[in-house]
Amino acid sequence: MATASGIGWRWWAGWSAARVTAAPARSGWPVSSWSAAATAATDVGSRWPSAPCSSTSARAPPGVAELGAGHARHRDAPLAVEVGWRAPSTLPLGSAGPARSLRVHGPTPHPAGRARRTLELLTEEYPGTARELCELRHTNDFELLAATILSAQCTDERVNQVTPHLFARYPTPEDLAQAEPSELEEIIRSTGFYRNKAKSLIGMATAIVDRFDGRVPTAMADWVTVPGVGRKTANVVRSVAQGLPGLPVDTHVLRLSRRLGLTTETDPVKVELALNPMVPAKDRGAFSLRMILHGRRVCGARRPACDRCVLADFCPSAGRVGSPGFE
Repeated sequence: MATASGIGWRWWAGWSAARVTAAPARSGWPVSSWSAAATAATDVGSRWPSAPCSSTSARAPPGVAELGAGHARHRDAPLAVEVGWRAPSTLPLGSAGPARSLRVHGPTPHPAGRARRTLELLTEEYPGTARELCELRHTNDFELLAATILSAQCTDERVNQVTPHLFARYPTPEDLAQAEPSELEEIIRSTGFYRNKAKSLIGMATAIVDRFDGRVPTAMADWVTVPGVGRKTANVVRSVAQGLPGLPVDTHVLRLSRRLGLTTETDPVKVELALNPMVPAKDRGAFSLRMILHGRRVCGARRPACDRCVLADFCPSAGRVGSPGFE
């Protein structure tokens, strides 16, 4: 069975791109025979010890630390090569198959590490506070709440065209609670689903007046009792207008979180709870807004622009969206 020069592990590198997470101090690691693209990694140091992989083994050989399904990392390398592997009976190294080239990237093997790196890079790409990053125009938490309700299935640009008239006509919760439904519907008609949205706006304003003394609530337990308000809307207002922790999960945050391998959850609430421990509380709102901006401008649903994505070096889905198992 063919083996890589100087490496006794009988693995194949075609199932997943080998990933060079950084270069140890020494030089001479003979990985160039794996792929033409491996020349980018020829300066990484220290030979790996020879340790055959059993054809029936489902685990990495001795001397290797597992990083997750189908990936392994040599324990002794200060910063190591991460190789996709399978048992040699499946496909021997060097045989015909869907070989992939090596990819060089930073040391981000775990979801929490990728989340931290994502926060760092997107902060550079989209600077500003949560208030500055929010594209819905508002002057207070009540206005942002109303604008967020209107933004469902509607662009922020369209909402911003409607809200000046809306807030001029109904500047306070008390005013909006007394709104005539037909008049309100006409004002917000262009945002779509205007009848349901009018009902939600009036219900929201009524609840704030009747149960919260005309003040927008701050506690999540109170937020979710307000008509037309869920956790996403509450987190938007909390993080942007109230200076409180909140990580809104919309379709962009959901998509990017899964592509980056931060979570496998598909439910927005579960995604929020999975991301919260990875992102400092003070950064959660801005993190979400940066993910939204990145999803709109770069990581689109159908055709992500991986060639100009600042996260591509460590994104597990880079260049693979559309392949089986990737969305």
